[in-house]
Amino acid sequence: MADVVLKDLEKVFDKNVPAVRNVNLEIKDQEFVVLVGPSGCGKSTTLRMVAGLEEVTSGEIHIDGRLVNDVPPKDRDIAMVFQNYALYPHMTVYENMAFGLKLRKYPKSEIEERVQEAGHILGISHLLSRKPKALSGGERQRVAVGRAIVRKPKVFLFDEPLSNLDAKLRVQMRTEISKLHNKLDATMIYVTHDQVEAMTMGDRIAVMKDGRIQQVADPIHLYENPANRFVAGFIGSPGMNFLEGRIVSDEDTLVFDEGHVRISLPDQMTEAMSPYKDKEVVCGIRPEDIVSINSGKSWENPRDIMARVEVIEPMGSETFLYLTTGTHTFIAKVDAHVEPTLGEEMPLVVNVDKVHFFAKDTEEAII
Repeated sequence: MADVVLKDLEKVFDKNVPAVRNVNLEIKDQEFVVLVGPSGCGKSTTLRMVAGLEEVTSGEIHIDGRLVNDVPPKDRDIAMVFQNYALYPHMTVYENMAFGLKLRKYPKSEIEERVQEAGHILGISHLLSRKPKALSGGERQRVAVGRAIVRKPKVFLFDEPLSNLDAKLRVQMRTEISKLHNKLDATMIYVTHDQVEAMTMGDRIAVMKDGRIQQVADPIHLYENPANRFVAGFIGSPGMNFLEGRIVSDEDTLVFDEGHVRISLPDQMTEAMSPYKDKEVVCGIRPEDIVSINSGKSWENPRDIMARVEVIEPMGSETFLYLTTGTHTFIAKVDAHVEPTLGEEMPLVVNVDKVHFFAKDTEEAII
């Protein structure tokens, strides 16, 4: 396998429309890196430049130490799995998987060995004689992955491969791809707009917005230490709640004051927040850090707030509450056995040690 290095990568389409801007990313040998972000953020364009399917406007792409900007896709030793499977309908599963090897004039015996091995790894050996129209969506996706495996490339590229599958099958297939990565010890670059996929699959995640990488980190660091408001809101399900307010003094304590919500900051936050005294900031609170006051959870620095229940979403093991306080709407995760009523004014507890703060002007993280 191989490492992949992107240096100052840029892509500008016709009419000077920038799609990718100054992307710098080093992907280590055997690493699983996920590019995640909303539609139009440049993640698929970045992947297609690595594959050679899009021309680079400026910057460099290195695969296994080799500059590949001007190398045709077939000579980059990569394999790509697409969202729409891209299978030949008139060919059997076996023929689809073997096609690339036949073009490269591999011996029949080696083609047979590689196809059978990939079929065994993916659990589709019994489907090799069928045609794509006789397969389910999940089976077609396995065939598309198998076609990549038989190539034994240096780098696997996945472009939103699970988007067309139903929710249950997506969960199953992302597990299969993660197992496949561990089994093959392969370098993989995976593109998705689904942050749950990103969090559960990637060794590291690169969050993109407007063609730029906002932050690159492992899933836990990304979740606990977002670099800015965009990353904080994009990573996590449901997304982080944001309240705009001001840092004020209350005797010897700093307080975040939103008007309807006042949160006294613990001592360990005082130094970082002192320069923002009497300034407007954005407070970020994850839904899981807001619970009902009777939840039984014990936090070192709890803070109470009152909010009106607007929508109740039972999720089985927990319940999502959509609440309002003043002009703000936010989400809280509460125990499934908490049974509020619509319109009720409900006391909630915030785990203030987990609260994030962002500068209002730059949206960069303060804490």
